[in-house]
Amino acid sequence: MRLSHMLFAAIGVLIMGFFHTAFAADSDTAAFAVDTTVKVTSDQRTRGMSDSLNGPGLKLNVQVAHESGFIGLVELSTVSKQQYLDGSGYNLTLAGGYRFGDPDAWHFGAGLASEFFPGAKFDAPHGFDFNTFTPTDSRTTKYDTAYAVMEIGYGALEGRILNVISKNYRGADTGGVCGFMLQVMADPTKGLDCYARGDHNSRGSWLFDLGYKFNVGPATTLNLHAGVQKIKNFQEANFSDFSIGVTHKMWGLEWNADWVATRVKVHELFLAQDGASLRALDGSKVVVSVSRKF
Repeated sequence: MRLSHMLFAAIGVLIMGFFHTAFAADSDTAAFAVDTTVKVTSDQRTRGMSDSLNGPGLKLNVQVAHESGFIGLVELSTVSKQQYLDGSGYNLTLAGGYRFGDPDAWHFGAGLASEFFPGAKFDAPHGFDFNTFTPTDSRTTKYDTAYAVMEIGYGALEGRILNVISKNYRGADTGGVCGFMLQVMADPTKGLDCYARGDHNSRGSWLFDLGYKFNVGPATTLNLHAGVQKIKNFQEANFSDFSIGVTHKMWGLEWNADWVATRVKVHELFLAQDGASLRALDGSKVVVSVSRKF
């Protein structure tokens, strides 16, 4: 099945879930379970990195799970236009897949996902002429990314592996990585070395996640997370992230406080232009959020 077909299937599952919920509200059993979550956060972070230029963000998540194990997901979140250039200021994620196993013991999942940044793109040179010492081959790169996803867990321990099957991972290609290093680093050596390796994309990058949730009280949960990102052809862009947080349920809301930290190889790759200055998107920070499930 083509990726686009899988994504449309995910939307179809969501639509069917809404209709099933509407027509089977009085039924004791339902083939679909629909979960909708709205979340407001002090910083929209993805894999430890800010997507909102360190500012507040909003996220809407709708997930439909069929009793057979098939699932569909639609997620809409705000992002910074300074980071995702020429974009509309939001990120849309669509996913579909299948989960099976015992939630209290071994359980597994597999699927496809794609995230879109409507309109967001940048122009950058994808080559460098070392004879004339000038950048060449300026092309446009989009931030849209598609993944193949595998999940494996045991009880509250959850592991996830993602492989990038689109051309690039969030704009990471020769123009996005080498060009940005050459632009912002005081020492141009690393940027020139990057260009010297030739023109590449980041298809085949690997992203790993491991999380654990522990109930410390009737309404309180401790959340632990660690992630590693291996960017194909651009080891300069490799990074890892960690977080420890607490979720407390009160007044029908979930209140979260998370300490988020990242470790990068080249800090300059995780900067964003904000007017005349550059702002860091990585580093350690306490992020607070509140969410409501419907």
